[in-house]
Amino acid sequence: MTTVHHVFVGAVKSAEGGRGGIFRQALGSQRWDRLDGGLPGDAEVHAVTIDPNETDTVMVATTKGAFRSKNRGDKWERLALPDQGTDIWSITVHPTDPKTIYAGYGPTGVYRSDDGGDHWKKLPDPKLPDRVHMSFPCRVMRLDIDPAQPNDIYACIEANGAMRSRDRGESWEDCSVDLVRFAEQEKYKSRIVSQTEIEGMLDGHALACSAAAPGTVFLANRMGLFRSDDRGAHWQDVEIGRFSPMSYGRDLRVSRHDPKVLYAALSPAFRSADGAIYKSEDVGKSWKRFDRGVKADNTMMGVAPHPSDPLQVYGLSKSGQVFGTQDGGQSWVERRLPDLVGDCYAIACG
Repeated sequence: MTTVHHVFVGAVKSAEGGRGGIFRQALGSQRWDRLDGGLPGDAEVHAVTIDPNETDTVMVATTKGAFRSKNRGDKWERLALPDQGTDIWSITVHPTDPKTIYAGYGPTGVYRSDDGGDHWKKLPDPKLPDRVHMSFPCRVMRLDIDPAQPNDIYACIEANGAMRSRDRGESWEDCSVDLVRFAEQEKYKSRIVSQTEIEGMLDGHALACSAAAPGTVFLANRMGLFRSDDRGAHWQDVEIGRFSPMSYGRDLRVSRHDPKVLYAALSPAFRSADGAIYKSEDVGKSWKRFDRGVKADNTMMGVAPHPSDPLQVYGLSKSGQVFGTQDGGQSWVERRLPDLVGDCYAIACG
């Protein structure tokens, strides 16, 4: 099967002067196009979301707000969020109600659209405990909905753990008390910016729900991969270290073709010279390295399973390496973004 679509990469400015933005490459092409029609020239892209029901529609979360393209990135329009210019970090389309879309931002908050993105509502302040003082406002890095409970939405926060809503975001509950408990053990202690060693356990990067495990939430953070089987009340370590020498969890995705299949982007640390994609075929119980014959020279930031072709999966390193397989992981190719691109944070395909 060969589904000729595109790979999209979102980038932010780097200390070395690299520029941010959204870039697109057609499958089989060597060329990357910067898609700036309608986007602010200085917009940095944190997340890229392809509407699973309208695959010509692409949405990006940026430092200048959220934008939508209905022609795969050729032209962009600003989404009418209540607060224009908000620093958006995540966009998620509801798995069973395609008209419902959530956008997460910083400082910690969520918007919701009930009409496919035309109009938006600012949801109530989550009012989470202020546990960690970082050099940046905490932000909602990922949102996901439990397919078995369509009103249940979960969010992970950098760097304040996780939260949940049982009523479509109209109220929120803290899901981080048990994450903080882990930091009582030496191996889960970590601090880089703040003055507390619970920082690592609250440094949430990605979160996912699977139809194969109703009520279960998976979380990727600085200290590894974790799962909750009771809707975020309690957490257990997936112990990715049993399967991988890398434990820094940056991205986590569930296959649309088989909900038992999960993919994770792992590295030794945020600043590292290595990274890999791992795959689980049993809803996170065991993991195997999925990429082969390629080498990341920087932190692996994202993984993107193709929504309509189960054989295609793509990975992204922070330095702009895009790794792809079209045969279910048997062989991989690398496509590097242009030299002037900044740090790469997000990847999507479709």
